[in-house]
Amino acid sequence: MRSRRPVAALLAAVAAATALVGCSSGSEEKRCSSDGVTVECAPDQRSKTPKLTGELLTGGTYDIARDRGQVVVVNFWGSWCAPCRAEADDLEATYQATRASGVTFLGINVQDSKDKAIAFEEGRVTYPSLFDPPSRLALNFDIPPNTTPATVVLDRDGRIAVVIRGAVTQDVLRPVVERIAAEQAASGSR
Repeated sequence: MRSRRPVAALLAAVAAATALVGCSSGSEEKRCSSDGVTVECAPDQRSKTPKLTGELLTGGTYDIARDRGQVVVVNFWGSWCAPCRAEADDLEATYQATRASGVTFLGINVQDSKDKAIAFEEGRVTYPSLFDPPSRLALNFDIPPNTTPATVVLDRDGRIAVVIRGAVTQDVLRPVVERIAAEQAASGSR
């Protein structure tokens, strides 16, 4: 007779994870519009700046505070993730096309070994990535990314403007980034 404990433990873990996801997407996300994949927040509905600090893949440290005044595009990725590999060229192309407008990009590598992550980035992207194997940095977002890949666009004040839960293409991402960059440049707010 087989033990039912492993099955019960698995069911308990799934229930706990589901409860955590439900709690983490509470009132902050409800203030914004969502189509199930993309969450977009109007300027007066944007949540606070997430705390993003840590070790960069290539060495050194990063703190989101250094990029205040710029639009920051944060992408959660892993070398093991096929959609992440598919979107890498589009992310880099969008970065190159928008960086002169005061836009910067930051990757957050999750659930990976450092060697695999560095090898993945080499020759693909030129923007920095934080190394976060336990995926803890995602917990700092009031509107959680919840998937890998996921892309979060922070406005010039560091607030969450858009969350895209899934792979992006340049055709989808670039207009979003340009719009967020232009709205605050036009209003003069920082």
